[in-house]
Amino acid sequence: MNKRFWNWVKNEDTGESELYLDGAISDETWFGDEITPAMFKSELKKHTGNVTVWINSPGGDVFAASQIYTMLRNHKGKITVKIDGLAASAASVVAMAGDETLISPTGMLMIHNPSTIAWGNKADMEKTIELLDEVKETILNAYEDKTHLSRTRLSHLMDEETWFSAKKAKQLGFVDGILFSERKLLDEEEPEEEESEPKENRLPSMTYSPSKTMSSFLQKVSANTTTGTPVAQLEKRLELLKY
Repeated sequence: MNKRFWNWVKNEDTGESELYLDGAISDETWFGDEITPAMFKSELKKHTGNVTVWINSPGGDVFAASQIYTMLRNHKGKITVKIDGLAASAASVVAMAGDETLISPTGMLMIHNPSTIAWGNKADMEKTIELLDEVKETILNAYEDKTHLSRTRLSHLMDEETWFSAKKAKQLGFVDGILFSERKLLDEEEPEEEESEPKENRLPSMTYSPSKTMSSFLQKVSANTTTGTPVAQLEKRLELLKY
């Protein structure tokens, strides 16, 4: 039997239900086996009151996350999301379902472009690209509804694979508050940044992309290399090896 990535707990102090989403969403569980979206939906229906959703997940299947997001948004009770560790990738979409979304001061949130594995001919690849573009649009819907940022800015943030600290996530509207903080509006106490450029063109400082980091590293290594065989000479040698 596959291990569920969700677990329900009854809070004895408040009487409310708590839902814990731990680990990868839809880890080999949404393709006809015993853990299905219908099963999750049936369990959610058992908790008719307010629900607190704790998230610590690196993400997973975007379609499974979409179903969880929709089920939570459609729930009649209040949904409070609390990010205690990480809400990355598809898990960040689920986090947007909260009527109130809070994050631990040590928690993080990450958004990026959707990805997949594909094979086939040129037409197959083009169809895959079109699908990924449409999937991105659906993800943007969730981020835009929660943050009220423009789709252009949100799209740039996804392009850059952006990681947000608790403070940055709060400033940009991905969360409504920081857990354990007595000051609910931390950003209002800070001086406004000077508008040296349009807000649409400014990105948060918490950005990291493995591919860009490696590219930058290789460029620096290449720039510091003073010895070696010229490319033109190598090409001539390769020509001699052809038959």
